[in-house]
Amino acid sequence: MKAAIHKSAIPDSQIFMIKYLEDQYFDPVWHSHSEYQLFVPLEGTGTRFIGDSIKSFNPNELILTGSNLPHLWRSDEAYFEKGSMLKIKGIVIYLQESLLGEHLMAKEEMVQLRKLFKRSSRGLEFYGDVKRKVIVMMKELVQLTGLDAFIHLLKILNLLSFTKDYHYISHNEYVDPFKENETDRMSSVYEYILKNYRKKIHLNELADRLYMTPTSFSRYFTTVNNKGFAKFISELRVKHACKLLTETDLSVAMIAERSGFKTLSNFNKQFKDEMKKKPSDYKKEFLNI
Repeated sequence: MKAAIHKSAIPDSQIFMIKYLEDQYFDPVWHSHSEYQLFVPLEGTGTRFIGDSIKSFNPNELILTGSNLPHLWRSDEAYFEKGSMLKIKGIVIYLQESLLGEHLMAKEEMVQLRKLFKRSSRGLEFYGDVKRKVIVMMKELVQLTGLDAFIHLLKILNLLSFTKDYHYISHNEYVDPFKENETDRMSSVYEYILKNYRKKIHLNELADRLYMTPTSFSRYFTTVNNKGFAKFISELRVKHACKLLTETDLSVAMIAERSGFKTLSNFNKQFKDEMKKKPSDYKKEFLNI
């Protein structure tokens, strides 16, 4: 699938666009676009990449990504298997910062909304009552048209602009759009990594895929992802281990092995470096919640 890099998802005849998604898997292409995107997966699991952040995702998380912030919701491998009966569902809203026109957006009443758009440059994950209310409102918005739909959208944005129940996702802002060839190349890299990260991945294998030397690929990967290749793989494995710790009764040793770590000691070290706690403590905290 070719990446839709920086193309408008909103027809010229519309102020915003909302889509109800129902498919075999979420779009597997790493990409960015000029529109702000409010997204909730209603069914489906996998790994999400937003800016320089990696995290497993589950249904009913509410995410706002800013203009040009690269992102990818990659469904678990089970969704791509031949004959799979798994399905995904979600709702996505695309809008521009100028949805009310530049003249109105500059007015005093729009201060909070402008602040919301500014914060979204790092990606925002909402939680609590506001999250639950907005997801319900997004489901209602799918059924609305015309002025009723636009007014409903403004109510959603008003709730999000005033709430403090959110946290930032990416450590860095991404102001400039990625070039299309970069998107295609990184999508190919991500696809390969996500299929193979639980076993040893040699840097030269990926470098060859992009017709680069290992040194050049390493520099390129670090520039695009804001982290080195080894760090990226370790983080991906740790986040997979978090998923297994919270969703299975497997032993820590088995989880380490299934996440791609060759030794238990290395797993414990990498996990603590990333999550600031031991795997067993992480599981206990989750169970207590």
